Order: sequence, then structure tokens, then C-alpha cells
Amino acid sequence: MKLIDFNLTRDAEFVTASARVIFEDCGRPEQRVYIKTPLSFARGFEANPDAFLVGCLLPALHLGEQRIFIDQEICPFLKEGVTVAMNILSHWTKDRPKGCYTPIRIEAKLRKNLSPLEMPRAGMVMSGGMDSLAALRLNRLNYPKAHPGYVKDSFFLHGFDIGGVVERGMKYHVFERAMDAISKITRDAGTQLIPVYTNLRHLCDERGLWLDSFFGAVLAAMAHTFSSRINLMFIGSSYDIPNLHPCGSHPLLDPEYSSYDMRLRHRDYELSRLEKIRIVSNWDVAFQNFRVCLANVPDRLNCGRCEKCVRTMTELTALGVLHKTRAFVEDVVRPKDIEQFDITIRVRPPFYRPMIPLLRQQGRDDLADTIETLLK
Repeated sequence: MKLIDFNLTRDAEFVTASARVIFEDCGRPEQRVYIKTPLSFARGFEANPDAFLVGCLLPALHLGEQRIFIDQEICPFLKEGVTVAMNILSHWTKDRPKGCYTPIRIEAKLRKNLSPLEMPRAGMVMSGGMDSLAALRLNRLNYPKAHPGYVKDSFFLHGFDIGGVVERGMKYHVFERAMDAISKITRDAGTQLIPVYTNLRHLCDERGLWLDSFFGAVLAAMAHTFSSRINLMFIGSSYDIPNLHPCGSHPLLDPEYSSYDMRLRHRDYELSRLEKIRIVSNWDVAFQNFRVCLANVPDRLNCGRCEKCVRTMTELTALGVLHKTRAFVEDVVRPKDIEQFDITIRVRPPFYRPMIPLLRQQGRDDLADTIETLLK
């Protein structure tokens, strides 16, 4: 794979960082990948080669490319980290039927000079879900406003779940609706909400690759394009310590995508999902405007029907707070809502099992019995 022709362009609305991707070994046609943001956030945004190295790494490994050649300088700190990440991924995939991910050569000149920020500045990935909202709430509770780790910017990414799957369409209207809800939360927290758009996921849109290996690298790529604006990006954890497993965003992987001047921190994996929900439920603006749904339906922020919605509503029922949020239209979960899903796949049991005793305490033995039966 060659990454060449790096550009930073502006039009009437956006500033866009892009690069040409030329596949050398897998036979795919070349493609131009981009990361862009509105012109109002152009200051500190750049076509950083580090971003495209991280963003293209997993498709290169997955598609069997033998190297990544970059015709720009990259950070040697990042090159070391990427080498570690490739070896972690190789170990994780050693029993994969198609063969493991073999570490590949990174061919690029190494950057000698740094352009450190005059003032350190922290950012945070913001999806509007429980992981990111708990992370932002804890940042506000634990960091003094004058501390450099106090989050000033929150980044919401189009091309991740919304607009990430080609055949589902770009769904810009869904993204704008989510932006509207999340902006109420970030305004309350006193942080700037920055929309970012990318097509990196379109390099290889296989669901297994995305979930197991890729999505954290896309978050890291986005962070690197803002490395002249911020020098620390927080990424909320997907799983807690007892349930860590190979995953696209992981405390072993995410920090290895750091450069010397852009540090990535995978945070809050000491907390369970239910503990995070408790934190968010005590922050009213967030609790009324959270977004957990991955169905991205046209008429509602949370569809109330997909597995992620039903699981979250069941968690809120277990905590006795489902009726207190307007984020769902529904305020009752029934056994048949859960029974339609296979809750034993893709590391779902760690989310469901802790609900059982809490549901019994809430007098919802019907839901607790359903979960127990399905887990068997």
C-alpha cells in the first residue's frame, strides 16, 4: 500500500485532509481517503501523515498488503507504537481461519522536529453513548478547570456508525439530529463540540474487521489531524477489566497509536457498564439526550427496538430509572423484547449477566428469568 499525494484543501464549508491510497498486492482500485471538519475548526487541523498511517493500517493488514509506503515524514514514536500494535493484532488473530495478521513494513522518513502546542489542550471522543458521557462527566468531576487534562473539545465522528456502512447510505440527517442532542450535553459541560467526517471505514467495510480490530484506529486517525489543536485525546472504554477481549478499541491498542505530540488514553475500563450508566443517570442533561442506538432510524434518536436499545432499556430498568429518561419513547421492557436477540454472541453476556440480581430487586423476575434462560 502506498499513501501519497497528501492535501489540505478548503471549500465554502469544510477543510479537508486527504491522501491517495494505492493498493499494491490485493488488487483493489486506488482510493482517496479523507478526514474533514467545518471551516470554523480549521485552526489546528492538518493533513498529518500520522493520521493516515494509523487510519489505513488495519485495511492494509486485513487485505494482505506487504508494506505501507508513505511519501511524507512520520513520527518515530508512532512508528514504534504501530509495530507493537501489529504484533498484538498478530497474536489476537493467530487462530483465525484466514490466517493471522502478519506485521508489515512501514516505509517512511522519520520526522526530526516537533511543533509542540504552546498550551496543552485535551479532547475527547464523543458518541453520545454511555461510555463517552460517563468519561466526560468524570472529567468534569475529577479535573480542575485549569488542569491541562480538562477536556476543551469533544469530537463527534461521521463515517463511524452513522455513514460508515456504504450500503446504508451517508445519513447526514441522522448525524445532524444526533449533533443537536449531543450539543445540549456538551454545552452543559462547557466543552466545544466538533463534527468530523471521514471515509476511512470505506477502505474495507467488513463488520468483523471493524468491530474486532479497526474502529479504535479510525478514532486515533481523527485525533492526529487535530494534533496542532490538542495533544491529548481521551477514548472511553467499551469493556471493563474482567471482560477485556480482542476489540477494535482496547487499552493495549489505543495508546500505541499515539505519536510524541498526540497522546491517546483509553479510559474508564475499571468501571462496569452499569456503573457508567449510574454516573450518566445522575447528570440530567445527558440522561435526557443520550444516544445508544446503532440502527440510525430516520425518526428517532433511539429506535427502542434494536439489541443495543433493548439492552440499555433493560439496564435502566435494572437500576430503576428507565421511566426518568426521555431518550427512549418506551418506558417498559417485556421478555419478548429480549427474546428476539441472541445475547450469547459478540461478548454480550458480560452486559446481561450483572443485570439479573438487580432486576430481581426491582421485581422484574420475568426479565431476569428470560436472561438466565437465553444465556444457558
